[in-house]
Amino acid sequence: MGRKLPPFTPAGTSTETAGRRRRKRKAPSFPPLSACKHRRTPEVSGWASLPTDLIHLVTTRLLAIDVVDYIAFRAVCSGWRASTPDARDPTLRESHLRPRGWIALCDGDAVRPDDASEITFFHTRTSRRLRVRLPELRRHRIVGFTDGLVVLLHKRTTVIRVLHPFTRVVVDLPSLVPVFHEVLFKNRRSVLDMNAAVCSASATSIAVVAWFPWSSVLLGAEAGRSSWEVLYQGYNLRSILPFQGRLYAIKGSSREIMQLYPRTPHPVTAHLPVYLCDPRLCGYFLVESGGRVLLVVRHLIAPPPGAEPWQEITFNLYTLDIDRRKLIPVSCLSKNALFLHNDRCLSVSARDLPSVSSNSIYFSIWRDPVMVYSLRTGFSERLAVSCLIHDMNVRIRPSVRPFTIIDHLLTYCHPYEWTKGLMFHEYHYIPESFEELRKNIKVKDSEVWISRMSACRSEGRNGLAAPHSTQ
Repeated sequence: MGRKLPPFTPAGTSTETAGRRRRKRKAPSFPPLSACKHRRTPEVSGWASLPTDLIHLVTTRLLAIDVVDYIAFRAVCSGWRASTPDARDPTLRESHLRPRGWIALCDGDAVRPDDASEITFFHTRTSRRLRVRLPELRRHRIVGFTDGLVVLLHKRTTVIRVLHPFTRVVVDLPSLVPVFHEVLFKNRRSVLDMNAAVCSASATSIAVVAWFPWSSVLLGAEAGRSSWEVLYQGYNLRSILPFQGRLYAIKGSSREIMQLYPRTPHPVTAHLPVYLCDPRLCGYFLVESGGRVLLVVRHLIAPPPGAEPWQEITFNLYTLDIDRRKLIPVSCLSKNALFLHNDRCLSVSARDLPSVSSNSIYFSIWRDPVMVYSLRTGFSERLAVSCLIHDMNVRIRPSVRPFTIIDHLLTYCHPYEWTKGLMFHEYHYIPESFEELRKNIKVKDSEVWISRMSACRSEGRNGLAAPHSTQ
């Protein structure tokens, strides 16, 4: 008989075979893989590798539309930034690098934009909206807009500053302290309600022109200069309009359209039409629309029987031909709408704004802060009857929210309300019963300090004269 197998060993398995199974099996001895002969290269994106001439073509078209799109284009990749010039113009002189078409909307919460340190911008042609945080607004008051540039007044030094809201470039101009004492005759209200615009001074610098509602003085200062210059004094100027680096206005006494800046030997560009009605009953407005200057004449006609009093208001439009110094009648605004006020006028494309009527004019009269006139039908309509919050004496209803885009655009044309964070159709008149609001406005106005002349001498400031604190 054969030899007896050890216990627990499966049948048919020898001791030697079991021992081999208990030993660790070796891994197969395959030869190591050799390195790939072709080195893998990173995949290059087709957009990032655009030819330089094609990038130049794209950026040229973007700059012709909106510098904000140009800034966004350069932010895509380092290759595009390296192939395109910087959008930051330290002089703010280049018009194609300005945020043209952008205006500022009011929040309507009685918070001033300079206190909130942010502004909601709106593009008048594309209806695009952007809310921009601007720490540079602190300790300043907003006193003007030109081509999207923001003109600021420092509350303590009264230095004027021009700010590009999307590139943060700033240009400083002289303080207003000397002219406050020597030209404005210490009229503090004039400084608080001043307006200003940016103009072209030369091929390498800008200028700021300032005017004051309580004084018939027009001042100008060029960047890099140490003082302000009195451009005009004693003129009754209305509807001042910056256009293509120049400044135009209507001279009320002689009923002329004149170029205020740069000064020229022949400033009169056209004479106002006086055949429509008594000029004393007419309203004249200058507005830029579609790259041209429009003159809008508001006058009175005999209303049809049974019509409301505001139906006697009508409008006539003219294009100002600056080169030929004449006015050409205009009958249609096409897809545009105009918003009018003596301080600021605006033209907006109504194509992407369903609530805005194209070929129409929005304006305001006493007790009716929002009116619209249709150039097609020749009739006016009241739009704010159900949104008025007071009856000129006491509050009659709470604020009606949300505000319409018409409310916002008309408020932009009224800087007195806009700068206070108030909607024009609600606060075009502030009754005496609104004591808390009136008090808050007074407190904010007290933040503007105007130094004494002796203080300016000790600090070495320049101006019309050596600049006491008037508050």
